[in-house]
Amino acid sequence: MTEPAETNALYENAERVAPLVRRVLARNPSPFTYTGTQTYIVGDLDTVAIIDPGPDHGDHLDALLAAIGSARVSAICCTHTHRDHSPAAAPLKALTGAPIVGCAPLTLEDDGPRADAAFDTTYAPDRVLADGEQLHGPDWTLTAIATPGHTSNHLCFALAETGALFSGDHVMGWSTSVVSPPDGDMTAYMESLAKLYAREQDRVYFPAHGAAVTNPRQLVRGMIGHRRSRERQIVRQLEGGTGQIAAMVPQMYKGLDERLWGAAGRSVLAHLIDLERKGEVVRDGEEWRLVAT
Repeated sequence: MTEPAETNALYENAERVAPLVRRVLARNPSPFTYTGTQTYIVGDLDTVAIIDPGPDHGDHLDALLAAIGSARVSAICCTHTHRDHSPAAAPLKALTGAPIVGCAPLTLEDDGPRADAAFDTTYAPDRVLADGEQLHGPDWTLTAIATPGHTSNHLCFALAETGALFSGDHVMGWSTSVVSPPDGDMTAYMESLAKLYAREQDRVYFPAHGAAVTNPRQLVRGMIGHRRSRERQIVRQLEGGTGQIAAMVPQMYKGLDERLWGAAGRSVLAHLIDLERKGEVVRDGEEWRLVAT
């Protein structure tokens, strides 16, 4: 992926994106990570928190340490444990002495299309945050918001002082989140979207990839509608006699980069499992069909 000069500059420097929030971009761009993983530094005084430390890349850690400067890091927070989000937590802890807090550890064999997003086997939190649990600094308060779906251990973090929400991979403006079984769960994902939509206090989302979302409830409402539309597309495919995911994806995702077809197929599978739970479809091997009514 070729990036413009202004994006390349962000790999070397922290960028102020909001009150109390700075961003350092990791140099790991891909069709799945957009320009790379965004690590957020929360706090403007002598104590800060780090959200999604990112991949274990020396240049990224150097940029983070330069941005932190003389401040004390009181918490290294991870939204989930895909390898583009949490591996830098351990070396950052060794360098700063800060505890790793946030999502629960999770390691699964991933049979999905994303080798770069397999689960981080090195992740070892000092403290797992429950839904609604808070972390405090001199000028900031972070609240953990459990949002399973993309992964079962996914958390968002709400910054009470400014109405910002760090949405990880759950909500992004540039792309929909991949929901890849067996750990990715469409039922849970839709419930988590509804949970965020009900939070009227969040004024801006800072995702782990891509630009800030300045109309968060509008976007979440659209995402819920989009997923329901995908479900209707799947039902129409089944009604037309197409019962295999590999045949559905090119018809449902016209114009999509073929490198992303595998990921799209995982989301189709997640929808089908959701429909199966609701008793609307059944499967026989790789073949799916509607339940006769």
